[in-house]
Amino acid sequence: MAGKKDPYRSYGQKLISLFVKLMFSGERYSLTELSRSLACSKQTVMRILNDIRMAYPVDIEESFQGNRKYYRIKRPARPLPLTPMTEMEIRTLQMCRDFTEYLLGKPLYEEATRALLKSRALLPDDDNAFACHFAAFRPGTIDYTPQDQAIRTLIEAMGKKAVCRLTYQAIAGKTAKTFFIKPLKMFSHRDTIYLHAQLARTPGERYRSPKFDPLLAIHRIKAVELTDRTFEPPETFDFEKVFNSHFGVMKEETFTVEVEFTGWSACYVVERVWSPDQEITRKDEDTVILTFTASSEPELTGWLLSFGAEARLINPDWLVKDVKRIINGMKKQYRDKEQSSSHQ
Repeated sequence: MAGKKDPYRSYGQKLISLFVKLMFSGERYSLTELSRSLACSKQTVMRILNDIRMAYPVDIEESFQGNRKYYRIKRPARPLPLTPMTEMEIRTLQMCRDFTEYLLGKPLYEEATRALLKSRALLPDDDNAFACHFAAFRPGTIDYTPQDQAIRTLIEAMGKKAVCRLTYQAIAGKTAKTFFIKPLKMFSHRDTIYLHAQLARTPGERYRSPKFDPLLAIHRIKAVELTDRTFEPPETFDFEKVFNSHFGVMKEETFTVEVEFTGWSACYVVERVWSPDQEITRKDEDTVILTFTASSEPELTGWLLSFGAEARLINPDWLVKDVKRIINGMKKQYRDKEQSSSHQ
């Protein structure tokens, strides 16, 4: 969260990280983005920026978009001096590549591998940065290889701020539908890649504002193409605030959840952050109560039932009734199955 201090990074490390981020990317970043990435307050970010100005002969440009302030170091006309990556930097990139192999799909995975191999030439001959230390467990994951071109097109569209014509097969839809979108952010959640977008006007038709922005699973995209129309992302768009502020990738009305966990599930849930506002109360040695905010009833219910008898929903009351109804339906399915087997 923005403003939260990172005890593992010194002020000097934050200064170097910020300088490298601005110097080598050439892109502009809002004060909020820099505060979040450095895990420090906005006041500390501004102090670091002033120290960079004093220590390095660089011009840090400041600009405004709406009420947000942005910073950028304009890259010089001549190429920057070649700066080889360290062995640890390459190992970290290799780890990221291998951990996300199943999300990248084969073509993008091979492209990431080529990029790492090019960087390998800048390391000493006796290093072993490319020893195979990392892997991914893939059962139950989605093969994104068929979506390679769609992913590349969406990346290009986000860079150009181009409206896309997209054909999409919803999980409960009988036929695929075609519509126009403004792609804002591609993100991963529990082994699935999603696209958060805004609905764009269909040429020749009246625009009707949807109740919710489109949230699209990449593997259900049948076709996507760039149009010659462009858009400006909303000034107030903040992915972290929208998606990482409470439990559930689907964003509907929020509600407070209280769940009691026992046994191994109690140990499991306390190791993780389910929502930034979560509170964990230990009832006894083997029992904890987790309180947090959620925005998706189906996701919350599926997650809760995955713990079996070691999780008990306490609140809200209306969801407790729904969970009881689902459990009774499951019991009936198995009871009917047993009765059917006994008559055979």
